[in-house]
Amino acid sequence: MTDTLDEPIYKTDALIAEDIDEYLKVHEHKTMLRFITCGSVDDGKSTLIGRLLYDSKMIFEDQLAALEADSKRVGTQGQEIDFALLVDGLAAEREQGITIDVAYRFFATEKRKFIVADTPGHEQYTRNMVTGASTADLAVILIDARKGVLTQTKRHSYLAHLIGIRNIVLAINKMDLVDYDQAVYDGIVKDYTEFARSIGIQHFVPMPISGFKGDNITGPSENTPWYKGPALMAHLETVEVNSATDAEKPFRMPVQWVNRPNLDFRGFSGLIATGTVKPGDAVRVLPSGKTSTVTRIVTLDGDLDEAVAGQSVTICFADEIDCSRGDVIALADNPPQSADQFEATIVWMADEEMLPGRPYWLKVGTQTVTATVQQPKYQVNVNTMEHLAAKTLDLNAIGVANLSTDKQIVFESYEQNRTLGGFILIDKITNATVAAGMLHFSLRRAQNVHWQATDVTREFHAGLKNQKPAVLWFTGLSGAGKSTIANLVEKKLARMNRHTFLLDGDNVRHGLNKDLGFTDADRVENIRRVGEVAKLMTDAGLIVITAFISPFRSEREMVRQMMQPGEFVEVHIDTPLAEAEARDVKGLYKKARAGELKNFTGIDSPYEPPEDPEIRIDTTGMTADEAADLIIARLIP
Repeated sequence: MTDTLDEPIYKTDALIAEDIDEYLKVHEHKTMLRFITCGSVDDGKSTLIGRLLYDSKMIFEDQLAALEADSKRVGTQGQEIDFALLVDGLAAEREQGITIDVAYRFFATEKRKFIVADTPGHEQYTRNMVTGASTADLAVILIDARKGVLTQTKRHSYLAHLIGIRNIVLAINKMDLVDYDQAVYDGIVKDYTEFARSIGIQHFVPMPISGFKGDNITGPSENTPWYKGPALMAHLETVEVNSATDAEKPFRMPVQWVNRPNLDFRGFSGLIATGTVKPGDAVRVLPSGKTSTVTRIVTLDGDLDEAVAGQSVTICFADEIDCSRGDVIALADNPPQSADQFEATIVWMADEEMLPGRPYWLKVGTQTVTATVQQPKYQVNVNTMEHLAAKTLDLNAIGVANLSTDKQIVFESYEQNRTLGGFILIDKITNATVAAGMLHFSLRRAQNVHWQATDVTREFHAGLKNQKPAVLWFTGLSGAGKSTIANLVEKKLARMNRHTFLLDGDNVRHGLNKDLGFTDADRVENIRRVGEVAKLMTDAGLIVITAFISPFRSEREMVRQMMQPGEFVEVHIDTPLAEAEARDVKGLYKKARAGELKNFTGIDSPYEPPEDPEIRIDTTGMTADEAADLIIARLIP
């Protein structure tokens, strides 16, 4: 038989398609290891990752050609290949020869898939290192054999342990530069062992390597016959990943969304954080506590007989119970806790310092709530591990503090469950992530203090006074006329037989808030306390009038959220700084300009004017009496 021209090509295409399909099936079922490389500056982190990519044949020919050209142009290894350039993608990184941002790379071997994060070594980029470590199963901590254990080595080891990484590889790099001296290696291992025990690291795997030369990377090196441990790649391929240990824990799945494509189907979708689940299992939805039984576990590829940690699924219940985004589905007889007050470790990641008492968004799992952080109990000096007194936290600082949320959240300690124990804080105004944190435990008073129901309601109080409660929140610069106009408003309302109370900024600081100064943190606490008092007064049915500079939008929004819808009326006394300073009734601007009065709003402390107040008063265009009439007309049409 004579083959046609098309026949062998057709057979070849079919074989290729079959091979690709088989490869994808094998690749799909490989386990995934996420790991980070960290350590001090110039310890060879990027070079090591570049070597792993090169040796695992994850570099295309055009990438290799570009790497060779870049190595000659901007490399640090003479005419040889600079593997670090495979990872250092930012122009600033290549120019300086350092890593600034977190670089993620994917590669695979016959046994396992990997995602590696190359984290920066500089102290000023500690927050980037924390970001990379937050999802890692393993940390490769590199040490330059010539330098030994450095401060940044200790810092990154502490952070890796704090984040919950329990698989640590101590890679003593650049052994080629110390002639593969075993004594040097043993001395570094001894020094690191003493430090590791002091911070609670019980186990780590040391190995002598050279990322540049390739010693002990993919196989044993002839240059270190005295080393009998595994090569780095062999260890990475066999170490146990978090998903394996997570599967052994009790079942928890934060609900990401309610899957309702039609009237005949209702399921709850999410990523299983820990444990396993199968049809017939009794489950509990938290925080409501409602129970039901699993009927189906649905995926895109069909129903499952069992689902495990790390899988994204849709779970169907036997009963029509309330369940929505932010809830947690758990084992009925072994549920997690719910609370609204906690102790936590906080890693501050914003350029602006933390303001105790300021409300932030807190996201844990799929839950989003409002949280306030108290003054830190202490800050950790990660260079010496000392606990230092601190009133706040600034960029890259790590501290332990209590925090409270506006409603109960479902949680477990971070040590037990990263998903339900790890959180981020988000600035409510800018939506920027300002901190990452780890929950330790709920505070005892969170379980012992309950809201006491009373029979006389706020509606009854308001009915007795024949009025609707409200908070007139006057804000503006010092000297704008807030107190003057607020006083006139109260007088006019009194003549109308309205029940009012005026909270003035200066007066409150003589009593309730006499312990507070004028730092940003004290200003936040000042407004928080006043907001709580105003809330109690509205519960009593009063019209509350407040006159405070209240310079920050976040705190004014915090007070608004305390009140019932429509009860908070923001009144911006909009007087230009030049006009307010020209009045200077109390002589405060003069003192501030002379440097005798620190943290004075408008001079050396910022004022954030309202963006959309209910009432805006331009005092350059109307008298105080006219302003008071306008405010009352808006309040009582």
